[in-house]
Amino acid sequence: MDVLDWLLDSDPAIRWQVLRDLTDAPAEQVQDERARVATEGWGARLLALQDEDGQWDGGTYFPARVEDSEEGQPWTATTYSLLLLRDLGLDPSSDEARGAVALVEANSRWEEGGQPFFSGEVEPCVNGMAVALGAYFGVDVDAVVARLLGEQLDDGGWNCEAERGSTRSSFGTTINVLEGLLEHERATGGSPSSEGARLRGEEYLLERGLLRRSTTGELINPAWLQLSFPTRWHYDVLRGLEYFRAVGDPPDGRIEEAVEVVRSRRQPDGRWLLEHSHPGRIHFSMEDGDGHPSRWNTLRALRVLRWCGD
Repeated sequence: MDVLDWLLDSDPAIRWQVLRDLTDAPAEQVQDERARVATEGWGARLLALQDEDGQWDGGTYFPARVEDSEEGQPWTATTYSLLLLRDLGLDPSSDEARGAVALVEANSRWEEGGQPFFSGEVEPCVNGMAVALGAYFGVDVDAVVARLLGEQLDDGGWNCEAERGSTRSSFGTTINVLEGLLEHERATGGSPSSEGARLRGEEYLLERGLLRRSTTGELINPAWLQLSFPTRWHYDVLRGLEYFRAVGDPPDGRIEEAVEVVRSRRQPDGRWLLEHSHPGRIHFSMEDGDGHPSRWNTLRALRVLRWCGD
């Protein structure tokens, strides 16, 4: 079985994206496959886990119950469940998506201050997620976007630690905000101010080659060279490249080192591995674990390399 056949021999969430991004299949075929996400496989399974009040696992950012003995951060509450549905490509116009999001909008409140889900809270990384989800699922998040624009730091990025005095941006917060702003622009057309903020945020990443310190040129975090999925709130080079691919502009020359990292992770059989799962409680596994071939990472790497002309 070649790599493309292996990818297509999978869940509808992967198949529809393979058809769209790697085979240039007709739009009708892509949409037909995408529609299955709501009723089959991982998408249907995740939708079925939503509580009657619209939450997942009883909470908004954290589950209702977290044991002290648990390793890592739980990924089963409402925020990360919705992010996964977005990654799977659940059609936001489907009845299933509309019903699920309506319940979240009516009942989900942030633990930080009791704010409604799509009003956001205080941390820009979390608010970037709220914007991405609201824009994707058709909910008004303009007020959260306005807040994020006012929180951009002088170096062009964002940092959840700014409220505690940090004046330097972080890659993790910045990528979450950028993904939200890009999704919002696609949904609403954006504004000159939001586009300008997005471009400055992109420049923050590009000036650093998506992985290095601007001051010394040192690699910021070796873990960023390992490929993960789902990425949760974390940054890595493939997530950064996926963002710039989604923007749709021709590749900037400053990303070449990051692209080469992705090329170098390709296995002799043409596939990529799952290398760095972020520990914590999950609803269910989609792959065989770290060190095993990953359809998600193979799909994501191949479409990035295709965008780069490989």
